[in-house]
Amino acid sequence: MLGSVAAIETFGTVDGPGIRTVVFLNGCKLRCKYCHNPEMWHMQEKNITPEELANRIIRNKNYFGNNGGVTFSGGEPLLQVSFLIEVCKLLKKENIHIALDTAGVGLGDYKEILSYIDLIIFDVKYTTKDGYKNLTGLDIKESLNFIEIANKLNKKFWIRQVIIPGVTDSQEYLESLSLFLKSINNIDKIEFLPYHKLGSEKYDKLNLVNPYKDILEMDTDKCDDLYNKFMKDYISN
Repeated sequence: MLGSVAAIETFGTVDGPGIRTVVFLNGCKLRCKYCHNPEMWHMQEKNITPEELANRIIRNKNYFGNNGGVTFSGGEPLLQVSFLIEVCKLLKKENIHIALDTAGVGLGDYKEILSYIDLIIFDVKYTTKDGYKNLTGLDIKESLNFIEIANKLNKKFWIRQVIIPGVTDSQEYLESLSLFLKSINNIDKIEFLPYHKLGSEKYDKLNLVNPYKDILEMDTDKCDDLYNKFMKDYISN
C-alpha cells in the first residue's frame, strides 16, 4: 500500500498543540473558492509506504514533548483513509498524539480511522446548505455526517473558520456559526483565520481561474475584533 504525500513539515507550531510534524496528503473533493493549495486537489503519484511515513514521523518524536505529535492535513486526508489507518497503527505503538485537519469530506467510512485520532481540527466552510454549495461546489451532507460520527465517538474538536470579507464576516453569518457549533460536541478551541492571498500565484501557474482574485484580504485587526466579540457571545450563550 502506498500513499500520496505532497509535503512534510517538521517543527510545525500552528496545526495542533505543541511542536508537530505536519503531513500534507494529496487529493480533495472540495473546490473552495478561497483555497490556497489547489495543487493538492488531484491525487498525485503514490510515493510513500505507511512504514516509511511512520518512521519519518517517529524520528521527530523527541521534539514533540508532552503535547506535540503529528497532524495529517491536505488536501483532504480522509481521501486516503486506508493508508492513513496503517500509518496511525504504527504511530500509536509509539504513543504519538495524532491530529486530523479535515473538512470531513472523504470516502464516508470514518469510524475506524477516528479510533486512532486524538484531535480533530475541523475546517468549517460555511454553515448553510446553499452557502456551502456555493463556496465549495459540494453538498454539506458529507461534512455533517462526519460530525455526527465524531460526536458519537466523543472526539475532541478544534474549530477553524476562515473569515472572508463580504462572505463570512457579517454578524448574520457569525450568528449562524454560533448555532452551527452547537451541533458539535467537545469543542476545545475555536480559531478565526483571516483570508489571505498567499496562494494566488498558484492559480496562474496551474492555469486555473481564481474565483476570489478580486476579493481583498481580511484585515487581521478586524478579524481579531470579530473573534473576540464572537467568543464573548458564544460563551455567554
